[in-house]
Amino acid sequence: MADKYNLKNPAVKRILQEVKEMQSNPSDDFMSLPLEENIFEWQFAIRGPRDTEFEGGIYHGRIQLPSEYPFKPPSFMLLTPNGRFETQTKICLSISNHHPEHWQPSWSVRTALVALVAFMPTKPNGALGSLDYKKEERRTLAIKSREAPPKFGTPERQKLIDEIHDYMLSKTPPVPQLSPTQAPDEHPRNEEGDAQVNSPNSEASPAGEEIPDHAGDGIVEEQEVPANANPAGVEVSGETPSNVSRNQLLQNSDARVQNPKPQTRVQKPDDWLFTWAAIGLTIAIAVLLLQKFVKSTEHGAVFLDES
Repeated sequence: MADKYNLKNPAVKRILQEVKEMQSNPSDDFMSLPLEENIFEWQFAIRGPRDTEFEGGIYHGRIQLPSEYPFKPPSFMLLTPNGRFETQTKICLSISNHHPEHWQPSWSVRTALVALVAFMPTKPNGALGSLDYKKEERRTLAIKSREAPPKFGTPERQKLIDEIHDYMLSKTPPVPQLSPTQAPDEHPRNEEGDAQVNSPNSEASPAGEEIPDHAGDGIVEEQEVPANANPAGVEVSGETPSNVSRNQLLQNSDARVQNPKPQTRVQKPDDWLFTWAAIGLTIAIAVLLLQKFVKSTEHGAVFLDES
């Protein structure tokens, strides 16, 4: 290939470098190579972005590089029906020749293909060459895109397209499909996107919801769950009934600590002896104090008689 072109030409030199880099560092998300007869024309195929209606699809296209490349941007054309871009029409992207003011010479064919994959699930917003098919239609086209590569141009082009298609088919997993019995939105989803699966008694009160106890004590308890249910986050000891939550056990324990039952103390015989001894001592002290008081009264009376 290099023998056919002037290697002193900056565009030719740059293109040959990108061909070498593309072959030595292949990607599972895209594949692109130039024609043998014209290195300014590339055939490519991109893989539908994951977790979108394009997932599993193989979309072929054509890149035309200008003679001033890389100082001017390339043009892009999709060949595989996809529901996002028109086929055999130069599409309008910030990386294409429709917006040369955005193009950077440091960008490459690889950079442009990465950007094209990212553009697939975005809103078309009326851009030139854009389509806005429904997701179901795009998924159908993604499945069909795997069956066979598009037919386009000369036998040389078609040979390269077929080779790229076989490579991408070996790297791209099948289109994910829903089973006939599974509806697209079988369960409602919360803000994080997780499916909400209701428990058998969820209409009355969802598992794990705290409800006020109207028995008069004002304690808030976690609702009991059925024995055959095991909501996430509820740990149940193997020594307790399965319909009693851990929070209830803790609350009952706290209630017992805060409101202990009155305890009845049984006195031993020694306690009774000590009690009677204390009473006798108290009486003896009272008698001595009384006697002293009587003597002091008599002494005062004698003193008054002498005077």
